[in-house]
Amino acid sequence: MPGEGAPDRATDGAPPPDLIESLRGLRDTGKSGVGAAGEAAKAFRSLVVADVSLARSAAGRSIAFAGVAVVFGASSWLLLMAALIVLLSSQLGLPWWVALCGCAMLSALGAWLAVRKAAAYFEHTRLKTTRRQLARLGIGELSELVPGAASAESARAAEVRVREEANRAPVRDERGVNVTPP
Repeated sequence: MPGEGAPDRATDGAPPPDLIESLRGLRDTGKSGVGAAGEAAKAFRSLVVADVSLARSAAGRSIAFAGVAVVFGASSWLLLMAALIVLLSSQLGLPWWVALCGCAMLSALGAWLAVRKAAAYFEHTRLKTTRRQLARLGIGELSELVPGAASAESARAAEVRVREEANRAPVRDERGVNVTPP
């Protein structure tokens, strides 16, 4: 019999010492891992706070410098238009009012193009993609209209389904009377 002089561990109920040490080591490693994760989270939070602060400061400064750029750009545009009006009236012999109207039309065309481009870029601020992804997770006002995250249905198929359901549903007025045209 191996270890005749050693106490019988099966009878005293205590686990072998190497198992206890292994469990303590595992516990200590887990504690240090959780502590390191907490420290990493604190460091990440500090980084995000500093980055947001920097972005806020940079946004304010960029707005200020954009205002300065607009002032200088507008003054140079006015000088350029004045020079063009003088050139059109003195060199080409056009009346002042024709030269002024031509420059005004050129400026209005530039403003119209800039407004169209700004409106197109403004559409990107609606966060459409993020809203669609949140809706697939069941969050937001679109969540009832799009398929869930586990669904195999595409967003286009869901759109067709919702439109068909809307066309089939009867429209009722405030008294509950069906007002759907035949």
